[in-house]
Amino acid sequence: MLPLSLVVLGCSIPCLAAITQGSFSVLSYNVAGLPEPLSSSSPSTNTPLISPRLGPFDVVQVQEDFNYHAALYASDNHPFRTSTSGPALFGSGLNTLSNFPFIELQRVKWKDCFINEADCLTPKGFTFMRIKVADGAWVDFYNLHADAGSQTGDINARKSNLAQLAAFAQTWSVNMPIVIYGDTNARYTRDNEALHSLLDGLNVQDVWIQVIRNGVEPLPGSPANACPSTFPSGTPQSQMIACETVDKIFIRSSAAVTLTSNTITNENDAFLDSAGGPLSDHFPLSSVIHWQLSSAIRLADPVGGANDDPFTDVSLAAPGSVPRITSITLRGGNRLDSVSVAVQYTNGTTATATHGGQGGSPSTLALQSNEFITQAQICSGSHLSSTSVFFLQVTTNQGHTLSAGKSTSDCQTVVVPIDAGEAGKAWGLVGFWGRSGSEVERLGAIWGAS
Repeated sequence: MLPLSLVVLGCSIPCLAAITQGSFSVLSYNVAGLPEPLSSSSPSTNTPLISPRLGPFDVVQVQEDFNYHAALYASDNHPFRTSTSGPALFGSGLNTLSNFPFIELQRVKWKDCFINEADCLTPKGFTFMRIKVADGAWVDFYNLHADAGSQTGDINARKSNLAQLAAFAQTWSVNMPIVIYGDTNARYTRDNEALHSLLDGLNVQDVWIQVIRNGVEPLPGSPANACPSTFPSGTPQSQMIACETVDKIFIRSSAAVTLTSNTITNENDAFLDSAGGPLSDHFPLSSVIHWQLSSAIRLADPVGGANDDPFTDVSLAAPGSVPRITSITLRGGNRLDSVSVAVQYTNGTTATATHGGQGGSPSTLALQSNEFITQAQICSGSHLSSTSVFFLQVTTNQGHTLSAGKSTSDCQTVVVPIDAGEAGKAWGLVGFWGRSGSEVERLGAIWGAS
């Protein structure tokens, strides 16, 4: 794991040193794990060699991890790893090995495929997860393996694949920082429109384009600057990273977390056998991504389960125009049914946000002009074989409280950051994020410097 910048700038219960900036490394690697002799590599021999070499990277995302999954994990020590979805014909081959905990794991199959490269014979697609890089630094990660081939049917299927991922992220990653990487099977010279489904649809940046090509994309229809299948020993990194691979890394910042990268590396030399041959038919691609928390908006850890639809109030609190809560209304009975906040901006305009249903009894707390919610206790429990939010209590800087639902033995208390907010403003609750339907299923506080 890369070093992190530590400063005493935040507080939870108990009060700890907060990490407000740092870096993490990512690796994308198609490990060619189709069963022999279908694989273009020699996975029975090479997968055990790949396994111990994944350790230096914080978040590894692999593709074609099919029939040799146990060998891939055998010599790896990442503490948080996805379970296999199955061998070829049954699984997607997508897995993540992480130094950081994650929630919200979803595996999504592509709606379209084209049989030319046998893409329809196994449920290829993408995965989504939300990784906690540090307190307040929640980042959405996507791993993908798009349709292969160069025929018209392949190109159209690939275009559909990337558009499908973009549409998913437009719902699930609203106002969240994003890192997308994997095997796109796409090059700008051939698949420019498909790649722009991500670039334009999600406002992400291709790290290779930004770092190596100074923001200039290869021209559509021009000859592909494809990498050779192997590099001779001693090939400099500048040459290995200058050519375009179909393996790509995209990033996007949010109002709460800024992501930047000024490095991208073809890790070919780290994944060679004793004879100097590559361990897969794809090159491993890595990057170091720097993150920094906003001094205007912070996300606290969410509590609860993974049912119903995502929501976030980050849009209420864009930097430079963070409002203050004027009132909060909670509804609850046996569980927390809904949360609603009314906010006011410095120019006098107002807005409201409500999440959950109409069950339970409502109660409202109106805040004075110099009053802020500075603490929230959230309790969860089991309901209908899943986890839900049962109880919420908020406390202001003047000692006033409001609660709804029933407390449980599984509770978390979060408080405002202790570092100076943007322009010296005080921190207070400005909204929530999580999941809700007819009730509140997952809930986290959003702090704002207002």
